[in-house]
Parts: sequence; C-alpha cells; structure tokens
Amino acid sequence: MSTKRPSQTLDTTSKAIIEQLQRDGRRSYAEIGKAVGLSEAAVRQRVQKLTDTGVMQIVAVTDPMRLGFTRQAMLGIRVSGDTRVVADQLSAIPEISYVVLSAGSFDIIVEVVCEDDDGLIELLNEKIRAVEGVSATETFVYLQLTKQKYDWGTR
Repeated sequence: MSTKRPSQTLDTTSKAIIEQLQRDGRRSYAEIGKAVGLSEAAVRQRVQKLTDTGVMQIVAVTDPMRLGFTRQAMLGIRVSGDTRVVADQLSAIPEISYVVLSAGSFDIIVEVVCEDDDGLIELLNEKIRAVEGVSATETFVYLQLTKQKYDWGTR
C-alpha cells in the first residue's frame, strides 16, 4: 500500500538547481554551479541528494508518437473498496505512466501510452478492468498533444 512521503523543505540554492535542470536537464554541474554560486562538486552532491530522497528525477521526456506509440489516453476509474490498494495495483502496469487519487466523478485518474487502439483495448479489458475493485472506467482518447512542459519551477 502507498505510504505518504514526508514533505521536504528546500533551501533557495536547491530550488535554483532544480530550476536550472528543468530548463535544460543536460546542463553540466559546472554551468549550474556558476548560475547558483556553488562548486561543481557541491552541485553534484546536492543533485544526488535530491534524487536519492525522491524530490526529483532526471529523465528524458519523449514524444510517444515519434516512438511508435500512437494511442495515448486519460482514464477515469471508479473504485469499490480501498482506492489506495487499487492505485498500487494499477501503478504496476507498465502501460500506465501516471496514477493519481482524485476527488469528484472518478476515484483514480491514470494516463496510458499504447502502441495503437488494439493495445488500448487489450490494456482496458485484460489489465485495468481485471484489477479487483475497478467498478467502471471512462476513456478520454488524446487526439493531439499540444503542450507538454516540465519547467514550471519550484515557486
């Protein structure tokens, strides 16, 4: 079952490092150090701590369409029973890239990336609807990805 992660207070320098990486994840530690007033080694150490503690991840963001994944969708899921248990089971499904417990019409919202419509149908019928506690789903198929940004900073 999911556990709540403790909140972590970040100082101004750590926030500045995160913002530098959000603008350009390939930026060198030396360049980041110059921008935030630290040595390359100090930046490397802080980045390691931020990743080790789960505050941030450094990943390559891709365009699924260019990689052959032509079907993306958001699914609203209604659950009977403990939503946390269902969310944990859904999180283990490789095609699901995003899982959130929500309030409103749906108990859980997930984002999926599939190769095609047949893959989406298979995912829905054989994996998602097979999870005990899933009582209903509603699929919102993406027609076009217009904006995908991760540089919103640390506020």
